Amino acid sequence: MTGRVGLAGGNQCGYYGYIGDDPVRSVNIATLRNRLSRYLHEVREGEDLLIRDRNLPIAKIVPLTSADGLDADDLALAAAGQLRLPEARLPSSFWAMPAPRVSVKRAVAAVTAIREEE
Repeated sequence: MTGRVGLAGGNQCGYYGYIGDDPVRSVNIATLRNRLSRYLHEVREGEDLLIRDRNLPIAKIVPLTSADGLDADDLALAAAGQLRLPEARLPSSFWAMPAPRVSVKRAVAAVTAIREEE
């Protein structure tokens, strides 16, 4: 059984579909297994996919390419769970903030101390 359910922004899932304005495609494991290439193509196109086991949500597949400006190395790190992709761009006011005043000597000492602890 495939359908759309709402997840983000407080939307609620209903038995026959979704309640809200942010639909997410859902698919049962058997259907996913039979049509995996089709669903992976949809994920590559930017669509989220909710995986269900006997209509119980168990996982969500989201596209990695939704983060503009990231290279293949960053996407590989994200896939390995070593990097979290940005959810939004930083506001321009962020760059207008004053930079912290830390001497290079203190910064190097802090990084060295952290590396020695590991």
